[in-house]
Amino acid sequence: MAIMTQDALSRLNDVKRRISAALQDSGRGQSSAHLIVVSKTFGEEDIIPLLQAGQRKFGENRVQESQAKWPGLMQKYPGVELHLIGPLQSNKAEEAVTLFDVIQSVDRPKIAEAIAKASKRQGRKIQCMVQVNIGSEPQKAGIEPKDADTFIRSCIDNQKLDIIGVMCIPPADEDPVPFFENLKEIANRNNLQEISMGMSGDYELALQHGATMVRVGSAIFGTRQSH
Repeated sequence: MAIMTQDALSRLNDVKRRISAALQDSGRGQSSAHLIVVSKTFGEEDIIPLLQAGQRKFGENRVQESQAKWPGLMQKYPGVELHLIGPLQSNKAEEAVTLFDVIQSVDRPKIAEAIAKASKRQGRKIQCMVQVNIGSEPQKAGIEPKDADTFIRSCIDNQKLDIIGVMCIPPADEDPVPFFENLKEIANRNNLQEISMGMSGDYELALQHGATMVRVGSAIFGTRQSH
């Protein structure tokens, strides 16, 4: 475990250096983008060293998994900002609003309504992002790009959600740049500040094309060993 921990810390620092260099090369300020460390499938013993090193922004895919490990960690390490980056089921909206600081995967009207109702019941104004199916892939969640503007406006005007930005996962086997540019255009024309795009394999490229959040997991933790 000590070797794994040291490797993860070394990789975290390397990713941070690469983010800094990409921002500098793009003429952007160092505070214009943030690293979301994707900790899905990894346990507390893997996450704690990164928390101790000062990392505070993390992303998780599943509500139930997050409930099992994050409440205790958030008590011990103040200032954690937890992002839900995986698909949300409407029957988990209540728990998601309780636990997460940002829900990046608002992808259809039913989910927007469920989050709005849970937020009202809890008296909590949670930050949200609209997930765009930027490559119009049938197997992926997200609102179609052509419907994004209307959906964003509905979330803000009808559901009163605090929509701060947009998120996407480009097609795996294609040049991501056109998709990054498309997402940036959607954000810009809707006056949204946050653009969550870029993962372990392409986060530097995403930063060059306007990402304000990059979601990096395997480049830091390595590949999760199957049980």
